[in-house]
Amino acid sequence: MMQPTQFIEESNVKLDARHREDLAYISARIARDGADAETIIRKIRAFQIAIPSWALGTGGTRFGRFQIGGEPRNLEEKIEDIGLLHALNRSSNSISLHIPWDIPRDPAALLQLLKEYELGIDSVNSNTFQDQPGQPLSYKFGSLAHTDAGTRRQAVEHNIDCIRHGAELGAKVLTVWLADGSNFPGQQHFRRAWQRTADALSDIYREMPSDWTMLIEYKPYEPNFYSMVIPDWGTSLSLCQHLGKQAQVLVDLGHHLPNTNIEQIVARLMHFGRLGGFHFNGSQFFLIFNELVDAMQDPEVKNPPLAWMIDASHNVKDPLEDLLQSVQNILCTYARALLVDRTGLQQAQEQNDVVAAEEILRNAFSLDIRPLVAEAMRRDGGALDPASVFRTMKIREKLIQKRGRSVATGL
Repeated sequence: MMQPTQFIEESNVKLDARHREDLAYISARIARDGADAETIIRKIRAFQIAIPSWALGTGGTRFGRFQIGGEPRNLEEKIEDIGLLHALNRSSNSISLHIPWDIPRDPAALLQLLKEYELGIDSVNSNTFQDQPGQPLSYKFGSLAHTDAGTRRQAVEHNIDCIRHGAELGAKVLTVWLADGSNFPGQQHFRRAWQRTADALSDIYREMPSDWTMLIEYKPYEPNFYSMVIPDWGTSLSLCQHLGKQAQVLVDLGHHLPNTNIEQIVARLMHFGRLGGFHFNGSQFFLIFNELVDAMQDPEVKNPPLAWMIDASHNVKDPLEDLLQSVQNILCTYARALLVDRTGLQQAQEQNDVVAAEEILRNAFSLDIRPLVAEAMRRDGGALDPASVFRTMKIREKLIQKRGRSVATGL
């Protein structure tokens, strides 16, 4: 991996005077409202976001894929790329794998590589939404919900394989997303499809180690446009309740119907103790993080620790630059939510003071807290401006020289 230490230090020195000025300003500004900059910085430093192995290359659309070159050709090179991201921002210390795109061929060697880059495997994602080369049975009409018992068994075995691969690398989370559904009225029996899915998930659940978590994702319309077997959080929750305490709901921020109140969904799931994690890929962050922070600070809420994961794949940006931007945006939004006046907001809500409640949220949302995030990264050895260092190092150009016009595996 290209060593960014020297570039980080040189960039930080150039930005130091302005950064200190900006940091002093925002620290004084939030202190006026009773917040402590050191406390916020400490919490930002502790917040780590998993990078998906499938986000390191250009993703394309159904119409085309615009190759950028220098994309990782195998899991080892994906670890190298994420190691570089983590060196720049110190906030991306784990990887979310997709099987079979990233089957570990030599787990011992991969564990050593992960250790060298100060990384870990956060979760493994199964893939039953497309047929793989040599696969005996097709998922064209579903996987865990398929009418054919043999196809369901094939999908179950694949998920169990994912658990095995994840365990070899120290992961403790299995993420399940199903493309199962229908495109035409009458194509699928809704109740039987749910039951077949529940039974198949039970077979997988029984094979999970006792310290693992199964995250069940929902999407209203992808890829089917008449019905999805798991279209909403209620269906996902019902399956989790059917399975047991190790099953949790995964919220993908980019997959909800227009005008869906995602922050309310988050609040309800936290209240039930069933919110398992996130796939960050939308823009509705602040109000969602407001509910998350509120619940995380409430001693009466008994929700397990959350899994924070990006889920994105870009066609027009450099994927690594985009991931650096995404992590920074997530951390900024988290910091703003930490700065909400909880006491004042609760009082306004109890008094039905709509204007006061909204203004309290607006005050936190309008703060430019980027210096706090930059300081958190700097203290851990990262760059004040990671994207700028990425360009200064000419990382993409060097990756193209090393790997050629390669295309990332798995996309």
